[in-house]
Amino acid sequence: MSATLEGPAVAGEGQATHAVRRARRAPRNRLWLVAGSLGAALFGLFALRVLAGDFIITPADFVKILGGQDIPNAPSATFILMESKLPRAVLGVLAGVAFGTAGAIFQSTLRNPLASPDMLGISLGASAAAVFAIVVLSVNGSMLSVVGVVGAILTAAVIRGVAGSDGGYRLVLVGVTAAAALLAVIQYLFTRAAENDAQRALRWMTGSLSDATWPTIRILAVCLLVLLPLVAWTVKSQRVLELGPDVARALGVTHRYADLLLLLAVLLCALAVAACGPVAFVAFVAGPIARVLNGGRTTLLGAGLVGAIVMVGSDYLAAYAIPDTNLPVGVVTGAFGAPFLMWLLASGRAGRR
Repeated sequence: MSATLEGPAVAGEGQATHAVRRARRAPRNRLWLVAGSLGAALFGLFALRVLAGDFIITPADFVKILGGQDIPNAPSATFILMESKLPRAVLGVLAGVAFGTAGAIFQSTLRNPLASPDMLGISLGASAAAVFAIVVLSVNGSMLSVVGVVGAILTAAVIRGVAGSDGGYRLVLVGVTAAAALLAVIQYLFTRAAENDAQRALRWMTGSLSDATWPTIRILAVCLLVLLPLVAWTVKSQRVLELGPDVARALGVTHRYADLLLLLAVLLCALAVAACGPVAFVAFVAGPIARVLNGGRTTLLGAGLVGAIVMVGSDYLAAYAIPDTNLPVGVVTGAFGAPFLMWLLASGRAGRR
């Protein structure tokens, strides 16, 4: 009698276990599907940015040039590819990954879709420091990037200090206020700048990939190779922090994990700004787009890929959308991000999650 009762019971447990495993496997499968699709889209845009445009390079010539050969019928192809198209595309990918990952960390840790580095003044802190160095201190060269990184870190420290240890919504309000103040400082400095200084300062106000160089790319790539593994190491605490500070503390994730994540995000954003200026709205839009694609779940990998897609795609539009006009990439991302921000506010999705 007992054997006849245990048979259906064991079968029921097996079905339940299978259902639980399938439910746990579904988000993971969707994440890899989203990551694969975004990776394919990024590869296509990268190829379009490098091979198409006003000077078309065939895939065969691309391989030859990378192998060190010259193209007999197009002697300028090597220079155009290696000094303009390819560095712009590579820098766009690296900076986009940094912006997208940083934005998603801010938004998930602070549980607010408005909490991205550009909205909180982190990017503007780097811009203000660099413009001050150009206009007042006459700083040139790579030292400007160092000043930009220091400006972003100091701005984040000041915002964190004024907001207090609780952070959260108060930190967002302090950050938005700081962004407005820093923008006023930049505009004042711009009015006092000489013509040559104003041209250099313009890059630190809008963001551009036109000055992409291989030394800059190497430095940014090395920094990302150090920072992104640290982000991956702390990603479990990021998921717990999304549940709220009380639940996170109950599960053993203190505010120190949140501070560590935010510090990594600040460094990612500061390095990207130092490389190509404060490209508007990339960090802001990457996280929400990736979350929608991933069924409402935060994905830092997806956000980084979306950030790279936005950067490379916007740079292609900035270069070729208007004939005989080469716009800074920040102009295109600003035109794309501003309507997204208005939709976010109008739909009521900008509140605390």
